[in-house]
Amino acid sequence: MEPSSVSETQRRPGGKLGTIDNPEVVQDVPGYVIPILEREFDDFDTESQRFLRGDYPENEFIGFRLRQGVYGQRQPNVQMVRVKLPWGGVTPEQMDMFGDVVERYAPLRKGHVTTRQNIQIHHVPLDEMAKLIRDVSAVGLSSREGCGNTVRNVTADPWAGICDDEVFDTTPWAGAYVRYFVRHPTTQLMPRKVKTAFDGTAEDRAITGIHDIAFLARVRDGVKGFEVRVGGGTSIMARVAPTLYDFVRAEDGEYLKVSEAVFRIFDRQDWLRKNRARARLKVFVDKFGIDELRNQVEEELKGDWVAERDFDPMQRLFVHDEETYAPELRPSYGTPNGDLSDFERYVSTNVRAQRQEGFSTVEVKIERGDLTPEQFRGLAQVMRDYSGGYARTTVQQNIVLRWVRDEALYDVWTRLVALDLGEAGVDEITDVVSCPGTDSCKLGITSSMGLNQAVKQRIVEMRLDDPLTRRIHIKMSGCPNGCSQHHIANIGFYGASIKVGDKTIPASIPHIGGRYVGGEVIFGARLRLRLPSKRVPDAVERWVRFYESDREQGEEFNAFAERVGTKPFEELVKDLSMPAEFNLENMNLFIDWNKNVPFVVERGEGECAV
Repeated sequence: MEPSSVSETQRRPGGKLGTIDNPEVVQDVPGYVIPILEREFDDFDTESQRFLRGDYPENEFIGFRLRQGVYGQRQPNVQMVRVKLPWGGVTPEQMDMFGDVVERYAPLRKGHVTTRQNIQIHHVPLDEMAKLIRDVSAVGLSSREGCGNTVRNVTADPWAGICDDEVFDTTPWAGAYVRYFVRHPTTQLMPRKVKTAFDGTAEDRAITGIHDIAFLARVRDGVKGFEVRVGGGTSIMARVAPTLYDFVRAEDGEYLKVSEAVFRIFDRQDWLRKNRARARLKVFVDKFGIDELRNQVEEELKGDWVAERDFDPMQRLFVHDEETYAPELRPSYGTPNGDLSDFERYVSTNVRAQRQEGFSTVEVKIERGDLTPEQFRGLAQVMRDYSGGYARTTVQQNIVLRWVRDEALYDVWTRLVALDLGEAGVDEITDVVSCPGTDSCKLGITSSMGLNQAVKQRIVEMRLDDPLTRRIHIKMSGCPNGCSQHHIANIGFYGASIKVGDKTIPASIPHIGGRYVGGEVIFGARLRLRLPSKRVPDAVERWVRFYESDREQGEEFNAFAERVGTKPFEELVKDLSMPAEFNLENMNLFIDWNKNVPFVVERGEGECAV
């Protein structure tokens, strides 16, 4: 059934019921983006019970489960659910619900903000999962197509609509894109997943260059539209997405039409299905070129299917006037009493003025992307009390509070400090990004979360106060797939191993000189060495001190790395990369971070390519 003819009843906010055929009853509320289908919860419960009884073959059940956003973990009998937050949008009620389900269903009592602006909940028994996804649906949240070979969560600039450097706010158009392609028949079993980003600025905070398909706001002769980029990605074949079209119109849905043409072509590439590990759109573009893809799109748009579709985005737009929900001015606010230095430091790094006078955003730094039930609920209350009641997650695993009155910044900070969320330094060297790694992922080789913690601790101990040094970005992934986006960090790592006789050392392979800010994506140069994971903090310290001592006046890290080349970085840590003999003195090197048993590579079959 085509998306324009779906007539099944769907839950809407405020108890309203509507259908895509009857859009006037749809109320746009932040967080309520993906239509909820009640029958899908019943189906999931039924099919999971069939599987648990042994009546449903596992290979068939996995595909069904993934389309519901439920992903297998490396630990047996538990699952991860990936709740989609289009462009990261989330409400206080939804934050409360995350706190509730994390407390109720997640043994480790934490939810995880991802680099795709989702929130993941891990270690949930399969027989509990149907209850969880039904619970979150009550507040408009959906995990539909959070996994599988589908159009995954659509990311976007968290400052869209309130920044002073955008061409126009892409949020409404991203909303129409999400609603058009969710449950779309063409995008359910493609050769691989499709990652999408929208951005309206030259800064490109959504990092469009690393996406399968991306849309950058453009205006031509007064008409809103997008530059369309296709074929980006990281992982084992990093590519920056080239431009498919300089301009496609927004208001008549041309951008949806072109997207569907691309996906139809992609879906027909059966040769890609033979090796799902190398089956992304970037592989097609790399093999045939962007010009050939454009030629095929032009031919595809001549097909009869075009007349059968309703590409009008206006009925699907996500339109919400946040300003009308901005907090009123209070009679009084808290003021600092005593030393201002910590608060002033926080404001200098975590607070940005909105283009709307008198309001600012506050970016909340989330350690390793993890939030406890108490922190979810505490943030929800801060959102109610001091913001426009709406926040957005970021690709750096943080949360942006929007529409905070300038007068309320101290009150907000003190509330965040009480939640252990008041740390300064977002988007700086202490804002280390990592994927879950072997904490849960089947493909994980090493403990990227443990390494994150160790590197962060070392950086804090170094007491770095130089402004240029603090701009360095560090990211680490537990395997080459790069969910932490380590390819585009100034200093990046991915998990590997070193064989020593019949023993194995957990290791990391470093990259130097990546970049993702200022509208430019550069992949870091891979160094020719493997570092035992327990020695990585030492390597980071040496590289940072090397940069501080040998750079030229005002020289940023990437410029320094390009000038000196990779060899000095390799030579500086060559002794750290030497394999160690397995003995009592070196036993620690053979145990990964946050683990207490000797390291072995236990890599299962990942489900990203199932």
